Amino acid sequence: MSFITGLVAWTEKTFLPFGPIGLFIVAFIESSFFPVPPDLILMPLCLISPNLALFYALVATIGSVSGSILGYYIGLKGGKPILNKIVSKRRAEKITNYYNKYGCLTIGIAGLTPIPYKLFTIASGVFKFSLPKLLLVSLFARGARFFLEAFVLMVYGEMILGFLNRYFNILTLVAGFVLVVSWFLYKRIRK
Repeated sequence: MSFITGLVAWTEKTFLPFGPIGLFIVAFIESSFFPVPPDLILMPLCLISPNLALFYALVATIGSVSGSILGYYIGLKGGKPILNKIVSKRRAEKITNYYNKYGCLTIGIAGLTPIPYKLFTIASGVFKFSLPKLLLVSLFARGARFFLEAFVLMVYGEMILGFLNRYFNILTLVAGFVLVVSWFLYKRIRK
């Protein structure tokens, strides 16, 4: 059994019995340092109690947005010295400017897709991105992901589970791509 497989099994075994509290904890720590996504707790909870699916999506969203604050402060307090060891000061300034210019877009894509979200919450702290913007984008992106997932499970139940397991990541990546293209078109039209 690989480390990740074992960690996934441990996460489900440890947190799923606690229901919404376990979901909140996993969503919180996943947004700042933990590698297992809250979907692994959200999906079974939605299948067990479909009438509470949207409530579980709300719990996952609040947990994830709250955890992004911890990720931000991890990056703010510890990320800059590491960045300075990896890249030159001039390059760090360029990356910071780029992140501040496109941060909302990248955070939104990461929040919606299977891209590790914690990397962007931590990066937001490293590059001193606006915390209120991080929270707002996180609320919309993570909320869209979790509410969509919960709604589909609430309506279709186990019948859709195989489809979600196979295609959810692909669908969210396509949605992220559409978001990027739309954003660039919007910027171009505005000019």
